[in-house]
Amino acid sequence: MTAFVLASASPARLAVLRSAGVEPIVRVSGVDEDALIAALGAEASPEHVVTELARAKAKDVLPGLTSEGLSDFVVVGCDSMLLLDGELQGKPGSVEVARSRWASMAGRSATLLTGHSVLRVVNGSVIGDAHESSATVVHFASPEDSDLEAYLATGEPLQVAGAFTLDSLGGWFVERIDGDPSSVIGIGLPLVRTLLGRVGVGIAELWATSGRTA
Repeated sequence: MTAFVLASASPARLAVLRSAGVEPIVRVSGVDEDALIAALGAEASPEHVVTELARAKAKDVLPGLTSEGLSDFVVVGCDSMLLLDGELQGKPGSVEVARSRWASMAGRSATLLTGHSVLRVVNGSVIGDAHESSATVVHFASPEDSDLEAYLATGEPLQVAGAFTLDSLGGWFVERIDGDPSSVIGIGLPLVRTLLGRVGVGIAELWATSGRTA
């Protein structure tokens, strides 16, 4: 059976997969995201940036998986960034940056881009490589100052793309979305299903590997 590997430390992505009946092997990549973005150059499209980040993360964990003795597996790498006013925004990292971003986002709409990469590996060789990005429009509310400060104080928006979540505390401040909600959380199930199909892996097989079918 084909094992499913998630190349991400994101608890939100893990929760989406578990809710969808897949228990992945989790391996965290060591990709320097800032260095890769710089190497891609200013002319790279936002969609290309998030997709290349996802591909780099998936590729980064391959050597370790092979050394562990896995012979048939798929690796899924993802990367999300918010596109606002033509600029990509990743994790703010500090309260000051997150507050500034919310000042720009509040009451407006932006596009959450998520790059996805699926690699199929059999006996140490990559036999399938599929990648693509998804785009979902997020319509933000205008939080009261006291609510925003309380949200910033939780630390949640500091470590997530675009300084918000849909599935946790930040969900209070999202009016609606146009597109796939799972991609906003960090891993788009419809797109991943399509990419898995391109490398010859079906959802039923993943459910069987996770013990979800008889």
